Amino acid sequence: MNNPSEGDMHGYTQDKDSYLRRLRRIEGQVRGLQRMIDEDKYCIDILTQVAAATKALQAVALGLLEEHLGHCVSQALAEGGDGATEKVKEASDAIARLVRS
Repeated sequence: MNNPSEGDMHGYTQDKDSYLRRLRRIEGQVRGLQRMIDEDKYCIDILTQVAAATKALQAVALGLLEEHLGHCVSQALAEGGDGATEKVKEASDAIARLVRS
């Protein structure tokens, strides 16, 4: 897999703070799940919170995928060559992983 060097901007860079806030919120949800298990909460209530955390992670994944398509893939397509084919394949593989999850 050909990852950009650290100096390159990623599609999500301008929304980085937003993604970090969302991930911190999800992290809090997961800690809450741990507390619920520790406190022997009702299993359906725990499952409801698992579904909410899962949905939140999926929203982050879809946002990152959209950023990747709009920035990395479109830039590679404009440049042409093997890099474009590789970026499209990476995006396709990422979509397949999301669909399977």
